[in-house]
Amino acid sequence: MFGGYMAQDQFFGTYYSFYTASKKDAAILLGADNLVGDTYDIVFKNKDNKTTAWLLNRFSQEIGYFNQEESRQLSLLQAKDWKIKAVLSFVAFSESPQPGYYWGECAILSWQKSIDEPMAVFLGKISKRIGEGIRPNLEIGKQGVQHIIESGGNWQPTTTIPLPAKKPGTVIMKSHLKLSEKVIEQGRKGNKGCYVISWLFLLALVALVVIFGKSCIGF
Repeated sequence: MFGGYMAQDQFFGTYYSFYTASKKDAAILLGADNLVGDTYDIVFKNKDNKTTAWLLNRFSQEIGYFNQEESRQLSLLQAKDWKIKAVLSFVAFSESPQPGYYWGECAILSWQKSIDEPMAVFLGKISKRIGEGIRPNLEIGKQGVQHIIESGGNWQPTTTIPLPAKKPGTVIMKSHLKLSEKVIEQGRKGNKGCYVISWLFLLALVALVVIFGKSCIGF
């Protein structure tokens, strides 16, 4: 067993930090193409005899990389021919060392392909909870894996883990889906009815703010 939690050699679950390579990558990460709760693939790049694992979003953008130790552990999972997925948990900015850098954390879920069907359902439910700002504890044990298989992926861990302790000079930029981002997500899914209703709701809120503001200042 290595970093995170391996259950009966069928499932691996943990949370890993990742880092952006440039301000351009950070801008992409902060945009609408990368929302908390989004699911990512892991790709590997070799340079100078070192293998680095990168997050690849649904738009085929590489948005962050893992350190060498975690890249090594992810490459071991790939060598076992396991499926590997990541879910964006939060994005942060730290001002030290200067000039500062953007980073974040992802839930890592990996499993044997023989249990792919229930694990795909489990992943979807974990992604939704993370989008709501909930961080499920992925150290589920052998019994948890069995629950996932028996429930067809509908079982969920009841314990959660908190965000990392706040440190001076570090700000968490996003850790859950905002209302506007939920609207974007509905549009992604092609749910036109919910998409239109959500936008109408937002426009109504803006109109109310304008009317209230005018009444307060006497226009």
